[in-house]
Amino acid sequence: MRKMDNEQGKDNESSDRKRFSFRINLFFFSSFIIFTVIIVRLAILQFVEGPQLKQQEASDVTKNVPLAPIRGTIYDATGQNRLAYSIPVQSLYITLSKNYSDSMEKLRSNDKKLLPELENMAQRLANRFAQYGDKNEPKMTAEQILDAMDRNYQRFNGFTPRLIKTNLSQEEVAYFMQHKSEFPGVDVVEETVRHYDPDTVAVQTVGYIKSYKSARESLPKYREIQESMSEEKDPGLIYMDNESVGFDGLEFQYQELLRGKNGYKTVPIDPRNMPEGVDSITPPQKGDNIYSTINKEIQVKTENAIMDQLRWLHTHAVSGSTHPYAKTGFAVAMEVDTGNVVAMASMPDYDANYWQTGTISSEKYKEIEHVYQNGTIRNVGSGQPGQHPDSTVLLGSTVKPLSVLIGLEEGLFTTNTYYQDTGAAYFGRNNSSRVRNASGHVYGIMDPASAIRHSSNVFMVDMVGKRLYNKYINNASEDQGVNVWDRYMKEFGLGVSTGVDLPGEFRGWREYTKKTESALSKLAYASFGQQGKYTPMQLAQYAAMIANKGKRMEPHLVSQIKDANGNVVQTIKPKVLNEVNFPDAYWNEVIRGMSTDVSAFNGFPYDFARKTGTSQQSVGGKLKDNGVFIAFAPRQNPKLAVAVVIPEGGFGAWSAGPVARKIFDAYDEVYGLDGVPKKKAGNSAVNDGM
Repeated sequence: MRKMDNEQGKDNESSDRKRFSFRINLFFFSSFIIFTVIIVRLAILQFVEGPQLKQQEASDVTKNVPLAPIRGTIYDATGQNRLAYSIPVQSLYITLSKNYSDSMEKLRSNDKKLLPELENMAQRLANRFAQYGDKNEPKMTAEQILDAMDRNYQRFNGFTPRLIKTNLSQEEVAYFMQHKSEFPGVDVVEETVRHYDPDTVAVQTVGYIKSYKSARESLPKYREIQESMSEEKDPGLIYMDNESVGFDGLEFQYQELLRGKNGYKTVPIDPRNMPEGVDSITPPQKGDNIYSTINKEIQVKTENAIMDQLRWLHTHAVSGSTHPYAKTGFAVAMEVDTGNVVAMASMPDYDANYWQTGTISSEKYKEIEHVYQNGTIRNVGSGQPGQHPDSTVLLGSTVKPLSVLIGLEEGLFTTNTYYQDTGAAYFGRNNSSRVRNASGHVYGIMDPASAIRHSSNVFMVDMVGKRLYNKYINNASEDQGVNVWDRYMKEFGLGVSTGVDLPGEFRGWREYTKKTESALSKLAYASFGQQGKYTPMQLAQYAAMIANKGKRMEPHLVSQIKDANGNVVQTIKPKVLNEVNFPDAYWNEVIRGMSTDVSAFNGFPYDFARKTGTSQQSVGGKLKDNGVFIAFAPRQNPKLAVAVVIPEGGFGAWSAGPVARKIFDAYDEVYGLDGVPKKKAGNSAVNDGM
């Protein structure tokens, strides 16, 4: 019995040792797991999350203060003439290291107030500006300097540098650099001021600048940038309220490329949101340079040609009378094979340097409010709404080459069809509507080419408008013929975007789709150019499309983009937007008909295709005659297409034709319509007084 008790005691002891051993092992294993987790976590903190946490810690005690970016240059096609460029200037900024606000001054005892210290600095700055500044500029007062310091933080945060004065003289720069210790928080910073060619070259095309704060109030693009800025990780892409941004033209279209990246100061901030010193400075990056297709010499001669012609129309009779209300003129010259726009003139123009600081005075704006927009791509008025035509006018007879192409393609007639022109065409119920040729001319028997050359309205009505209507009259929709017409218009770039690289392009007025008159009436009037108003840019693209027999080239104003070091960032290549495939016989017939007599081209050394137009429209209860002209040269192997519009200029051959001749001559001198420049030594825009 006692033996059994001893054996049982040994078993219990062995069991206890096993349980104790298990617990010890479990303890060490658990400790191993815990220490392993701790070590892994420390490793993650050290090597993975450490940099992020360090950056977060730094961001809690530092602020990135932007420095203005350096905007790129816009050159003309030669790369020698700067159409828009930035000139470096030295500016004086101050960063307030103490809180001088009224709210804090009230809490201080009289013997500890800080405002006298700031007022003293403002007076010393004013004295030095007066001593070393440009003697021809108004002198800044101490009160103006105090206001610029914004000590009550109405415009800036505590750590933000305040601009005190820009365009410092060399003497001012030298003084403040040498006496920096005497003016705590003062820095001399290099900035840029935007300048534009003083010859006012294609100013509406180049565009202008405004302050970012002002731009985002009116342009969706900048509002979107502002909304996304809170998520922007790159300090170089943070926009500043006072920086200048593109607001129109190429300045706006290529804003992101021209802007570059702003620099920034990394400023340590104390708990009061005040700076404690400058930790580091990242300099701005210069924006890319834009090389335009605009040739300054051709552009200036185009602008002068329009202004000369307007003055001529005021004193010389066209269509039986002078045209004193011809106050504006528009022209576009576009290369047929490349789409390069070598000249784009909206006249009168203005000096874009009015905008160089990003703002414009109310007096200056009043001077230019009717001319600062680009009338070659927009519907721009003359300043008297309802009294005079806008820049977008009816096509008039310039639509007739396209009318004939539609008639041929739709099988309404052939190139061998002959028509008897009696001087009038009738349509509508009981033939109650009548259309006549200009001046009541009767042209007799004619083929399609002759109808274009003589500009026969009645041919277009009888052979195109009426026949197109009758071809589709049995379809479910009476307007089917109108829809067919509309399709052709759009294929030739009329009523749709041309694709030009400028903002705010107007697509024109397709009046034949909106008027309540019958489909027959719409087609009858549209056939000779009285149902659609289009921009000069659209007219130039349309003329180029006839010249290259069906390829609608995308017009563009930039050929190349280079970075600040001269490396090519992008090359813009010719682009075909769409193509219509008509038989060569149709194109040849139409181009053969584009041979109206235009006296301004007497002696022109090239055979060229042209179509004059006198679009008549009612404005303010009176009929106005607008001069319209399209042409391309040479007729074989065409190089350049030109469109000119002179609202209220009268007969297109006399009002718009002379401008086109000067454009062709200018292009021939610079590039050569046959590929050989005709420019003689010493013959330039400057030497010509332009």
